[in-house]
Amino acid sequence: MTSFALLPGAPDSPVLLHVPHSSRAIPDEVRAGIVLDDGALERELDHITDAHTAELAERAAALAGLRPWRFVNRLSRLVVDPERFPDEREEMAAVGMGAVYTRTTHSAGLRPADTDPEPLLARYFRPYARAMTEAVAGRLAATGRAVIIDVHSYPTEPLPYELHGTGPRPPVCLGTDAFHTPPALTEAAREAFAGCGETGLDSPFAGTYVPLDFYGTDARVGALMVEIRRDTYMTEPGGPAGPGLDRLATALAKLIDLV
Repeated sequence: MTSFALLPGAPDSPVLLHVPHSSRAIPDEVRAGIVLDDGALERELDHITDAHTAELAERAAALAGLRPWRFVNRLSRLVVDPERFPDEREEMAAVGMGAVYTRTTHSAGLRPADTDPEPLLARYFRPYARAMTEAVAGRLAATGRAVIIDVHSYPTEPLPYELHGTGPRPPVCLGTDAFHTPPALTEAAREAFAGCGETGLDSPFAGTYVPLDFYGTDARVGALMVEIRRDTYMTEPGGPAGPGLDRLATALAKLIDLV
């Protein structure tokens, strides 16, 4: 199974849509290390997967005036979460959800607490990080800049694992970074998603994903996380997409065109 895919866009597009959490796929050898039974695992995947976000990015790419590039994780975040820090900088490690999860969204055991993360980091996390770094470098070389738009979703009601789940949960949450998210990028997103309901900043999820080679050092790399509340486009948890997906794809395409 291919762990990820870089799907080419227009040669002169600086935009890279990043879709890290849309898949439910777990290789057999990884499944063997997960302690949940099959039914409990399916329920966990319903909660943890950003369902239909790969389709959302695909539709938006087709609608955009200048087709963006897409980097899509083909495996579940229960294999590894490519957006976590792989070390002590990761605050989610406090709830067993660092780069390799040992706890579920409801604080049950997912893997034994003494699981060695290194084999999974070596097999899945680091190759993903290298490929994403190369994808961003490719946009910089081709266009002189790169704009990472991270495509996520989140549940209407907070889940027990959320460290900052008590704040606002708007239809669209924009996660920002003080270094990598210029005000113009935030304003473009607000304009693009104006027809999708209220747009908030950094609640319930904050920050952006930037490969570590560029993080905090290369201002040519812009980044914005787009978190979409799931009731606006799908049946929760883990159900089918509804008509809201088309509206969101149109809005995301507008954001691509604005940046």
